[in-house]
Amino acid sequence: MGPVEFIVLAFPEEQLRVEAVAAVAALRKDGAVRPIDSLVVTKTARGEVLAAELTEFDELKDVLVGEDAAQLIGPEDVREAGELLENGNCALLVLVEHLWAQEAAEVVRKAGGHIAASVRIPPERLQEVRAALAAPATASAPATATSTAPAAAQKG
Repeated sequence: MGPVEFIVLAFPEEQLRVEAVAAVAALRKDGAVRPIDSLVVTKTARGEVLAAELTEFDELKDVLVGEDAAQLIGPEDVREAGELLENGNCALLVLVEHLWAQEAAEVVRKAGGHIAASVRIPPERLQEVRAALAAPATASAPATATSTAPAAAQKG
């Protein structure tokens, strides 16, 4: 099995867009990831957090289902996702296996290794770092190394 990741995809309204969910499902067809579980979490305008399976929506019921589907996303995950959302927003919670890394993960495990850490770098942070590296250095500012990793993940 490859590395597994839990992802919360937030949307600025109370209803998921079918095309966004379908794009996630298409990743399986590409062989990049295998969706293991998914759940829709909505935070109503009044702040109430609701959870529903994709199968409860006619337009989404066939998007992320299959023989590999498992119900692993629980109430604690729903609560935490609800805390991330603003009122009137929703999210697709998806648990995926990274198939592209499956062979490497198996070889690492056979060698006695394991994934010790994983840090997701937000695209905005990567853009900031690229812009900083592309900017001409000023005479008054010394050149410094720039890291894309969040401060908590950096070792010093």
